[in-house]
Amino acid sequence: MAFSPDYRTYRGAPGTAAASAAVDAGLRSYMLRVYNWMTSGLLLTGIVAYGIAHTGLIELFYHQVVTPRGVAVQPTGLAILAMLAPLAFVLALSVGVNRLSKTAVQTIFWLFAATMGASLTNIFLVYTDTSIVRVFFICAATFGAMSIWGYTTRTDLSRMGSFLIMGLIGVVIASLVNMFLGSAGLQFAISIIGVLVFVGLTAYDTQRIRADYVQFAYAGGSDVAARRSVYDALALYLNFINLFMLMLQLLGNRSSSN
Repeated sequence: MAFSPDYRTYRGAPGTAAASAAVDAGLRSYMLRVYNWMTSGLLLTGIVAYGIAHTGLIELFYHQVVTPRGVAVQPTGLAILAMLAPLAFVLALSVGVNRLSKTAVQTIFWLFAATMGASLTNIFLVYTDTSIVRVFFICAATFGAMSIWGYTTRTDLSRMGSFLIMGLIGVVIASLVNMFLGSAGLQFAISIIGVLVFVGLTAYDTQRIRADYVQFAYAGGSDVAARRSVYDALALYLNFINLFMLMLQLLGNRSSSN
């Protein structure tokens, strides 16, 4: 969403310095709340994923099977459920953010972050812990740089929105096709394109969140602001997680057992 004409006029109109400063202060406070929710969600996801992967709980999610190519790790029904559950929580937040109570929205977000952790447990079986940590910090630096740029740039990124969504749909379709083809070359291309798409979406969503705050003028202590901050955090969280997973496919070192 582009910055509204009203916002640009309001900011530049004479005699509105105090009001403009109040909007800026409210915006900074709101964005800080969004980033706090996103960071807290990522922290919970990491704790759950690490906790399951490094305890006996992992046996509830994955088991070893013997195949013609050797020993392989396969997900259990619980692991498949954990992979599908986050989608249900995303849909619930998308549909109910303006209808549910603040407590309900926040609870759904925490449940979503926890189930995402359970669904990502397998990365500790596939990649070394060292490479996971390294890629996480690379991803965090990339995400932070693009989010700051999206927040500060005067360029209207709304024009990128349709293109990025089309790219995202293309990545999803190609990934589904490659589940049957198993092509390493196609997977490499998907990862490269996917990184570019989510880098762009990070900047785009940051600018959209900023513009939405100014346009709808959420009151700082209102339930609306509280609910919307969680929903906006979810958008940035999803960008981060997808960017991390794609970077891990490109830069992660596989464990010796894989």
